[in-house]
Amino acid sequence: MILAAGRGERMRPLTDRTPKPLLRAGDKPLIVWHIERLAAAGFTHIVINLAHLGAQIEDALGNGAAFGVSIDYSREGIALETAGGIATALPLIDAEVFTVVNGDIYCEYDFSRLAEAMARLAAGHDQAHLVLVDNPSHHPKGDFAFEEGRMTSAGDHPDRLTFSGIGVYHRTLFAQTRCGEKAPLAPLLRQAIDAGRASGEHYRGRWTDVGTPERLQQLDESLRNHV
Repeated sequence: MILAAGRGERMRPLTDRTPKPLLRAGDKPLIVWHIERLAAAGFTHIVINLAHLGAQIEDALGNGAAFGVSIDYSREGIALETAGGIATALPLIDAEVFTVVNGDIYCEYDFSRLAEAMARLAAGHDQAHLVLVDNPSHHPKGDFAFEEGRMTSAGDHPDRLTFSGIGVYHRTLFAQTRCGEKAPLAPLLRQAIDAGRASGEHYRGRWTDVGTPERLQQLDESLRNHV
């Protein structure tokens, strides 16, 4: 699943007329980078949630055939936040375990690396696997603590890392989240971590949270120059 329903307030005025996942970097929409990497990793079915200017995303991507995948759309009247959007899209996801990626990041992560984590979650114990990255300058304190492949609940851990926006989830993680209602993801992740049901990995490759027009411009220039 690719999360693409957000308004992108910090990206205004760019997102007044263009949904954030369709903003271009390296002469390609952000969301297309994801679709191409997911397809290369063997994913064949992608669900995308839509809200703000969602029709533009649907028009641009169609049924996914141009990318070698099939795409279904979960249309939200208003953005339902991350957990709400995922829970609402579950009827379109025909698997117990699935990968989710934020549509407003750029990342060169190899999604085929998630196969082991997906198999482990399917076996029944864990409910989440998070891909973590080094803390960017705009988020120096990080999000979660991580040790030896396991997420830990130590909130004051000195070596917290930032959640990349890429995760693997078991659908039971959303069992108490109502379809069509707003709900954030972080509390569900913390519950899974506190219960010892979340693993993680530290990705050290290229990753950008495209949260401002300035970061988008920097990313675009670096991709065009093959930096």
